[in-house]
Amino acid sequence: MVLTFAIIGAIIWFVFIFLVLRSKQTPEAQLRKRLNEMIDQAEETRRKHPKLKKNATPTQVEISENLPKIKPRIKPFFDRVIRPILNAFEERAQKLAPREIKLQLEDKIFRAGKTSIWSVQRLISFWCLSIAICTLIALLAVQGSNLHPLQQFMVIALGLFFGAAIPFAAINMQIRKRQTSMRKQLPEFLDLLCVSVQAGLSFDGAVGKMIKRMQGPLIDEFSRMLNDVALGMTHQYAMTAMAKRCDLEEIYLFTTSVIQAEKLGTSMTRTLKVQADNMRDRHRQWVKSEALKAPIKMLFPMILFIFPAMFVVLLFPAIFTLLQNLGNK
Repeated sequence: MVLTFAIIGAIIWFVFIFLVLRSKQTPEAQLRKRLNEMIDQAEETRRKHPKLKKNATPTQVEISENLPKIKPRIKPFFDRVIRPILNAFEERAQKLAPREIKLQLEDKIFRAGKTSIWSVQRLISFWCLSIAICTLIALLAVQGSNLHPLQQFMVIALGLFFGAAIPFAAINMQIRKRQTSMRKQLPEFLDLLCVSVQAGLSFDGAVGKMIKRMQGPLIDEFSRMLNDVALGMTHQYAMTAMAKRCDLEEIYLFTTSVIQAEKLGTSMTRTLKVQADNMRDRHRQWVKSEALKAPIKMLFPMILFIFPAMFVVLLFPAIFTLLQNLGNK
């Protein structure tokens, strides 16, 4: 019972951490909402006062009495009180975390494609907070129980393990989800890219066309690659960085073949066609391998939920009849 309570508490905290990590895009959404509100307010003011015009000299400003008074914006309670406390906690947690943990989190954020949204300090603070809360849940579960001291120690160690593993599990889940989405989208992207290059577009022009027409994490990575090239990076460096961010064997093969085609001067159309056919075959093999894993994944739900019900339905009448016959004798 105590172990079940500790596991349930750890699972609830894992769901909470995962939802918090998924909601880290709120600052960008708030900024976009604020800009839209400012634009709407300016348009509404212009409709109410169509005779107002901008002055030629910016130093002279006409003040109209009919203009609405702008009230000073009061920061919400979260920004005034909660956020400074969280920032102080993040700084303390970053000092306590080992250097290897920081490097692992940086690598995972890099491969998850969340470098502009997540930060190592915030993830370290979640990691320390998860350890503290899961350990506290284990201590509360052990307190007042009749377990052996060794069993109590094992429950506390299990809570500590769950608390340390939950943030990494959430990040790994995000990485696997992103890699699966890119693996599914890559064959279609390469087919359309090959057709665009065969139609006469350059490689960068074809990628730019595909970025405007498609969406997804793979498209975001190619868009970032084009931005890096526009800022002055070479194709080799930009595509190598993209392959490291994606961390997929298919992306490594594609970028290596494109870089070799540019260096050796071979036909880009032929290279893309070969890669498109290869990626289509690899995707077909991956789908078959996932289909072969389905029976193994179905085995545990069947043992836990389906087989007990079948045993009750099939064996209970026979056992009941056997007990009645033995009782009559």
